[in-house]
Amino acid sequence: MKLIGYFILLVAGHFPVLAAENEQAISWLERLSLALQQRNFSTSFVVVKNNQAEPYHWFHGVSSDGVELEILALLNGPRRDKLRKGNIVSYIEPELPPYSVLSSQISGPIPAILSGDIHQLKSHYDFISVGRSRVLGRPAQLVRIVPKDQQTFGHWLWLDQESGLLLKLAIISRKGQLLEQVQFTHLDITESPSESLQQLQATELPKILDIPKSSQDEKFAWRVNWLPAGFERVKANRHRIPVTKQPVEFMLFNDGLVDVSVYVGASADKQRAVEYVMDGATVILNQVVSGFEISVVGKIPSSTAKAIADSIVFTN
Repeated sequence: MKLIGYFILLVAGHFPVLAAENEQAISWLERLSLALQQRNFSTSFVVVKNNQAEPYHWFHGVSSDGVELEILALLNGPRRDKLRKGNIVSYIEPELPPYSVLSSQISGPIPAILSGDIHQLKSHYDFISVGRSRVLGRPAQLVRIVPKDQQTFGHWLWLDQESGLLLKLAIISRKGQLLEQVQFTHLDITESPSESLQQLQATELPKILDIPKSSQDEKFAWRVNWLPAGFERVKANRHRIPVTKQPVEFMLFNDGLVDVSVYVGASADKQRAVEYVMDGATVILNQVVSGFEISVVGKIPSSTAKAIADSIVFTN
């Protein structure tokens, strides 16, 4: 009985420590969110996966009239730029004429939730403030975003102690394996927006695409019967895959931190065994069932992708 009592006291004493670590982590993540919204900075980073590195430039600033300005540019290969003025995001891509959409966030290697309300993740992730280290020659605070189940990956963030900005991000499996990381190579924080952002402010953006609401919320003759906790459908549409021109039906799901895409299209094969491709932390799963090709894409474990694909039910 004494041993049981000692164990209870030990566990009870551990809870305040965990709570304190959680509150510290939330405080750091709130500081990061504000920094990503309010700071003027220019930075470069590389996304490292599969022993390859993709280099980016990232500029962010706030104009004198309070409008957020942002540029995210992939530096290798054909030009792929994303530009933002307030709630308008423009895309410069080699396959399409330049275009704009209404959005207050740029999608990219840095999860958009980091500049939003981190509290949206509290139901399905734990936040842990771990300790201090040194990244890019700067003192940094390590914060872990840890999933409460086995269905998604953990995210480790190293934050600049002085500014609160991100210096490094790693996606980690449940077994502690490094799957993918974003490593910043320089960070300049300035009083005013950079010259590139000032030029963006003076530039007229491409016309906003007129996307009918009905095309973003299609109803299909199939449904996904299982998703990890916290995932909700964001949109659904019909389109053609740019490379193959194959028509597909598409649904996008999100838990606040991670996107999962599901594609369903007709196949010439009646059945085909499941195929997996891992691109860093991103799994690409393909399988053919009853003449339909099902693809699941997202930064999730392959077992989660398989469970999502297997849960799809055709309703006619």
